Amino acid sequence: MKKLALLLLVISLSVHTLAAQSLVAQLNNLLKPNAPAASATSSSDPLGRTTPSGTVLGFLQVAQDGNEKVAADYLQMSAARRQSQGPDMAGKLKILMDRAFVGSIRRISTRPDGDPEFGSADQQTVGEFSTRDAEIPVVLVRVNDPSAGKIWLFSADTLSKVPELYDYVEAHQVENKLPQSLVRNVFLGMPLWQWLALLVAIPIAIAIGSAIVLLLAIPRQLWLKFRNRPNLHSYSRMSKPLLLSFSALAHRVMAGYLGLPLLPRVYYYRTASVIISLGFFWFLLRVTALTMQRLRIHAISGGRIGTGTLMVLAERLLTALVVVTALLAMLAIMGFNLTTVLAGLGIGGIAIAFAAQKTLENLFGGISVLADEVIRVGDYCRFADRTGTVEDISLRSTRVRTDARTELSIPNGTLATMNIENFTRRDKIQFAPVLAIRYETSADQLRYLLAEIRRMLYAHPKVESDSATIRFANFDASALRIEISSYVLTRDSNEFIAIREDLLLRIMNIVEDSGTGFAFPSQTLYFSRDSGLDKEKAAAAEQQVQHWRDQHQLPFPDFAPADMSTFRDTIAYPPPESASTDDEHRS
Repeated sequence: MKKLALLLLVISLSVHTLAAQSLVAQLNNLLKPNAPAASATSSSDPLGRTTPSGTVLGFLQVAQDGNEKVAADYLQMSAARRQSQGPDMAGKLKILMDRAFVGSIRRISTRPDGDPEFGSADQQTVGEFSTRDAEIPVVLVRVNDPSAGKIWLFSADTLSKVPELYDYVEAHQVENKLPQSLVRNVFLGMPLWQWLALLVAIPIAIAIGSAIVLLLAIPRQLWLKFRNRPNLHSYSRMSKPLLLSFSALAHRVMAGYLGLPLLPRVYYYRTASVIISLGFFWFLLRVTALTMQRLRIHAISGGRIGTGTLMVLAERLLTALVVVTALLAMLAIMGFNLTTVLAGLGIGGIAIAFAAQKTLENLFGGISVLADEVIRVGDYCRFADRTGTVEDISLRSTRVRTDARTELSIPNGTLATMNIENFTRRDKIQFAPVLAIRYETSADQLRYLLAEIRRMLYAHPKVESDSATIRFANFDASALRIEISSYVLTRDSNEFIAIREDLLLRIMNIVEDSGTGFAFPSQTLYFSRDSGLDKEKAAAAEQQVQHWRDQHQLPFPDFAPADMSTFRDTIAYPPPESASTDDEHRS
């Protein structure tokens, strides 16, 4: 029933179009090139014969309404002959135009001087009468009328061939074999038998369209079976627009064998073409939505969230483009000249571009941010002097939740030119503290301190040992400066904080074991005797360094490569006594 209602809509649109044919003809004249000049001239001729198109369409319209006496005014005949033979000649010419005319009504010139491609300024060939024996050109001539000025009429030479061609056409008509009630009764310019034929063709066209859709589905089913892929029923979404187009196309082909009158045929073909185009663009919208959906899923599954978001924008833009193209195509099919429309769109687009400059800047900025995937939702970043987590990336702005839990909105145009530091994209986190050691520390104590901290960095499983370094860097104003440079093997900030805490505590223990301490960047005034350094620990540290010298194992400038390999992963982390250590670490 839905399919039947669909093609009934096609026929109803045809009826509606036929009823409004006079209005459409006037709109055609208004929207064609040089229409203002034609309109201005047509005011002197109430029959609209100032252009070749106006003459042909006007004659067909008047003859279809049954006013053959007025239709005779479109023929090049003397006044006396027009009075006596004009109505009969106009009726025969109308039948010939309906049954034997070959040509495009849309291509007939709407200019008062005609089109040089089809003749001269005084004579235009608008088509031909085609029969099995001959092809007779249909010629219009431009004459001076005392009351209307220069007008176009069907030439006397063309009219001289009308009686003979009419007899031939009448002898080969199927109407002679039909009930005369169906032939004589006319509705909207067409006999009833042709209306009945169009209605009967509806279920046949639906059947043909369904068969074509099913045939097109067979290769897809074979391909899915060959690739062992599931049927996601995506083709069912495509079948409805395809059915609409193919059914309307089949109905149009069948209507071509009915010999519809010329003027109803023009409007029927236009309506059928609109329906076919509607199905095509509907199919194009479905294909666009399905393609963008699959690309979005593929991008998101691959971790490209920004590209997935960009696919949503691309789908909307493509949908808008398809809809605008469909509207322009349907207007062109209906006979409207698109020059004025496209010019208006161009001027309007320029005006909108100037008025919405900032909006467009933010729009393209958002596109660039999403396309480059500089940031994604959930990333923790630094934006100038602010840091926070990205919560949303829209077409106009990006919203960030700052560390103070406030919401920061950054226009995408500004964001596209901003230096952004993305902390989430780190593959490892730098650990680079600077140690300030007391000046009372001896050189051997400092060597012990450097060696043990270096050993600890090499041994720690969460520190990248290949790039870990610790060096005595400088004599500061109030301390001996030791610089540590290393990377912690984690991307999680919370885990890094725990590892950094563990490393700093181990460094404190090593500093304490070396017998020295941390210096303070200030001057201290002692009112009591300073206990000084721990002599026993200092002696032990110096003894250890002396032992390294005696064994030729002094770890400067670095440990021996063999020793470095034995240090790796010898420190238990987390410590065995830590509450977060699982059974595997304990074992």
